[in-house]
Amino acid sequence: MQSKFVSSGIRLLFLAFLAFLLYYGDRIHVVLDYPHRGLFDNIYVRLAKIAVLLLVMMELVRLYYYGVVKNPNPPKLIGNLATLLVPTALLLVFVEIIFMFIAQSQEGGLTLASHIWFERYWPPMVGDYRDTPRTDTLGKKVVLVVGDSFTSGHGLKRAEERYGNVLGEKLGNQYITYNLGISGSDTRNEYERLIKFGKKPDILVLQYFPNDIEKVAHDHGLVPASFEPYSDVPRVFQSLFIKSYLLNYLYWQFPHGNFAPFDTYARTAYGTPAIINDHLSDLAKFVTYAKENKARFYVVLFPFSHNLEKTTEYVKPVVSFFQQNNVPVLEAGKLMGDIEPKDRVVGRNDGHASALVNQRVGEALFSLVQSNSGTGHMASADSTAKR
Repeated sequence: MQSKFVSSGIRLLFLAFLAFLLYYGDRIHVVLDYPHRGLFDNIYVRLAKIAVLLLVMMELVRLYYYGVVKNPNPPKLIGNLATLLVPTALLLVFVEIIFMFIAQSQEGGLTLASHIWFERYWPPMVGDYRDTPRTDTLGKKVVLVVGDSFTSGHGLKRAEERYGNVLGEKLGNQYITYNLGISGSDTRNEYERLIKFGKKPDILVLQYFPNDIEKVAHDHGLVPASFEPYSDVPRVFQSLFIKSYLLNYLYWQFPHGNFAPFDTYARTAYGTPAIINDHLSDLAKFVTYAKENKARFYVVLFPFSHNLEKTTEYVKPVVSFFQQNNVPVLEAGKLMGDIEPKDRVVGRNDGHASALVNQRVGEALFSLVQSNSGTGHMASADSTAKR
């Protein structure tokens, strides 16, 4: 009997080491690397975790069987505790394994469920873009749709649901549409990627969101107050909520932080002349680029879906700038007023635009392209940016 306990103890030590490598290997610079790690989860890593958890449970059941069930004189207290704890542990591991396969899009892509969502729905990718390789391009006009997560389709299970894809489908076979959307991108990064992409557009679409001003504001010392994830969990338990698929999922079903600090931040950023002038100078580069490349230029402005009015107030200087340069601006918020707030977004934990909103934006953008040449007059762009 004693030898069985010793052998189980040795196996548990080995399994504990494997579990440490799988869950905390980064602390000793051991990383299971794979494409897009940090954004995507990996089914093989999850299966390895499941295997280790099941093997640990098998050893615990084995110890319980020989230590309590087969033991004619088990210690009463230990026997009672084991009878309570072992089934509880088995149940928790079973539920944990179930949650290893539950996908849920989350606005910041911070959650384990969102990593599973990306793994399941985001591919294929061409470089850093959620797009497919293009081969039949000869003689076709080029459409470049540049933006952040709203353009890349954060929260949309099918890339075809994105407003850029809706536009491309309606434009027809004479056009080829490239999606240059990357989550977390801002105006400066978007311009850098546009130049790096190398293809000259016939139609250029820039998607704008109110947080695009953040990096410029940061350069001026203005940083938004932000919530530190898991800071509202006792420190001793934080690691469990970060690593456990079950606890992580439950944690993010409840609201954390609030919108008020960003409201104050946005009003300050857009209302500070030095910040907004630098930001408009960055936006002016797109107008210049479109003029120099004889591209028809359009801007799509997505709002905070839960507060359309505040978005309109924040971005007045940006809308005014583009209008003064004869650049057509499509304000997506004006297409969303009759949609229930819950139907404007992709999910309860993700405020990105829903498939319905994307469909409306794509159709409205197509109508705008059909009715407006989209040509920006650059003669006044620089002076307007520094008004």
